[in-house]
Amino acid sequence: MNYDSILYEEQGEIGILTLNMPEKRNALGHHAETEITECLQDAAKRHDVKVIIIKANGPVFCAGHDRAEILNQPIANIRKLFQTSFNLMRTIRDVPQCVIAEVHAIAMAGGCHLAAGCDLITAGKDNAKFGMTGLIYSYNCTTPTVAVSRAVGQKKCMEMLMTADLFSAQDSLEMGLINKVFEDDQLHEKTMELAKHICKSSKYAIYMSKQNFYAQVEMTEPQAYVFAKEMMAQQGISVNATEGFTAFIEKREAVWNNDTF
Repeated sequence: MNYDSILYEEQGEIGILTLNMPEKRNALGHHAETEITECLQDAAKRHDVKVIIIKANGPVFCAGHDRAEILNQPIANIRKLFQTSFNLMRTIRDVPQCVIAEVHAIAMAGGCHLAAGCDLITAGKDNAKFGMTGLIYSYNCTTPTVAVSRAVGQKKCMEMLMTADLFSAQDSLEMGLINKVFEDDQLHEKTMELAKHICKSSKYAIYMSKQNFYAQVEMTEPQAYVFAKEMMAQQGISVNATEGFTAFIEKREAVWNNDTF
């Protein structure tokens, strides 16, 4: 598929989706978010890759939502824009692949939301920065708060909101917002290594790990254990778990059936 605002390629079992609007600092608008959503949905439907990396071209990872699609717009248009954003975030959650945000530079407002909504985040040590910067414009970052508040503690999330500051990769790592910090010139190489490490497992295991995590995380502890018990039982009789256990006992490499889920 051809896109205007993004690039997409697949390298073996890894898909690479690149925000490609450097002249707009990769600002997210209705068209861009629709293209990202459609690309992810297509990759999910085909399920040829196990991991998808979202990265960006240009000096900014993503500057948030396009202000031109908010300023002086009727409220119906703004609702439509953020419905598109909601659709994108739900798609990231729903696709069977592990989605990694590879953040090389500033991810602010909706850009911070895009990164925080991914399953994992890697970041460049010196140039990556994260912030919910809406209060600069007297505009609260309500949608980014949804993803960020589920990744970091309440007090730290509130600090991000109230100060509108940009936080370094190291600060973001310490607060639990991101997973890995790499030297800037090694960011993509190291992110690919992480993706390849995840790809060692079956498509089935990656999909179930992701879906089960998000299903249980909002449950009470007793509900989560009831859910987990049933999932462990169902997964225990799956083709790939059977192969995985058998290969371990036989001391050989497992051969995954990636057509079975």
